Amino acid sequence: MREKNNIRIDKFLWAVRLCKTRKIASNICTKRKIKLNGLISKPSKKININDDIEYNKNNILYKFKVVQLIEKRLPAKLVHEYIIDQTPQKELDKLKIKNIYPTIIREKGTGRPTKKERRTLKKHKLII
Repeated sequence: MREKNNIRIDKFLWAVRLCKTRKIASNICTKRKIKLNGLISKPSKKININDDIEYNKNNILYKFKVVQLIEKRLPAKLVHEYIIDQTPQKELDKLKIKNIYPTIIREKGTGRPTKKERRTLKKHKLII
């Protein structure tokens, strides 16, 4: 695989499989969800080895360190050779809590649940 001295951050995010497509990678950069070395990054920002990437996804702050640069998309098994996951355990615990307690989505305009609906939700353990 061909390596370069520096590469665009949106292309790198796509190459190491943090984003499914280049378009999504570019969009998350423009939506200010990516920080490079503590500064908000544009999609065209060049990254280098040993840069820190912070990615805010679903209110969980993932942190990665760039070990090597890659331009082409690579298999998932090889991702650990190019980035190191430095996400704190506190942030990963938020993800576990989110999976344990699912959010209840109600149609807009339906108002509060009735007594019968609340009983059904409690029966299915969707509310405490």
